[in-house]
Amino acid sequence: MSSFRRAQQWATFARSWHLYDMKWQNPYESAYVIKKYLSGLWKPIYHPLNNCGDHVVVINSKEVALPGDDWYRRAYFHHRRYAGSKSWTLAWELHEADNTLIVKKAVYFALEKGLFRGNQMTRLHIFPDANIPPEIAGNITNQIRPLRPVPSKLEEVPDEVASQCPQLFDLPADFVEGSDLWGKPDPERKAQPIRTPYKPKGQEPW
Repeated sequence: MSSFRRAQQWATFARSWHLYDMKWQNPYESAYVIKKYLSGLWKPIYHPLNNCGDHVVVINSKEVALPGDDWYRRAYFHHRRYAGSKSWTLAWELHEADNTLIVKKAVYFALEKGLFRGNQMTRLHIFPDANIPPEIAGNITNQIRPLRPVPSKLEEVPDEVASQCPQLFDLPADFVEGSDLWGKPDPERKAQPIRTPYKPKGQEPW
């Protein structure tokens, strides 16, 4: 066997480390992308009974984007196997408690059921921001392309690019640039969750 074929075989059987940026991404769509690398579906040696998956490092999990009003509609069920211990937690409440749980539950749901699912979840490393420990960052060799690009904010556009854009309207003379008086949120007001009309069996309102 030549040295190139030998190195190619080692790279095929080795566990690589991949980086995925979850900023403004749908976690339930991104979970099926991450699934291919955790289970080794992208490798030519893949088999359902072959544990050949890689490591995936997910960053910016606190900036995930759920579609529509899923923050107030999607509920997560939990039961501690005791009488009366079942509970339903809304997505925004779960995200406030732990910024990594929504991504973790989405990937766990996307993985195939079997004995390898728990082992594959141990190779998933989720961080709420872009700060990665150096012992993990040194192993990353590939970055997974996100599903949708992150648009630039208006304040992130360079001045030379903004000056070339046509002016759409004239501001009044008494306009204060950079003022945050318009649309300033009330710090005393807290968003109220929208409860779904669905009720579990045995808890009907009638």
